[in-house]
Amino acid sequence: MNHATHLSPGEIDDSYHMGFTVNEHSARHMRRVLRMMLASWGHGGLTHAAELALTELVANVVRHVPGRDCSVLMLCRPGGVRVEVSDGCPSPPRLARDGGGLAEGGRGLLLVEAVTDRWGTVPLPRGKTVWFECDA
Repeated sequence: MNHATHLSPGEIDDSYHMGFTVNEHSARHMRRVLRMMLASWGHGGLTHAAELALTELVANVVRHVPGRDCSVLMLCRPGGVRVEVSDGCPSPPRLARDGGGLAEGGRGLLLVEAVTDRWGTVPLPRGKTVWFECDA
């Protein structure tokens, strides 16, 4: 079920998984699902940060992944939520640390870093998973 992390069943209260081909409008629909899941899990206070981070990760798939196929896994954990976006592109995401505001890409990941408690990437045999966590 959880392809990037090794959380035990006791560390996951509930989950939601979806896989599809994304386009420029997909993030809107995923934000709606995330908002509903967070509300049902009692983590509505995490909505704004989690929606922004998910939007940025989906935008990276639209922009950088050939075929635009991905899967999204939302995990309710005690004390917060973890969201994972997996795709078939092995290239890791890059932060725009150098070049400041003139960098062509990577600024979205700076937003993910700013609004989440943790984020990272895990290489997979065929692609990668980019994840973030928001603590309640």
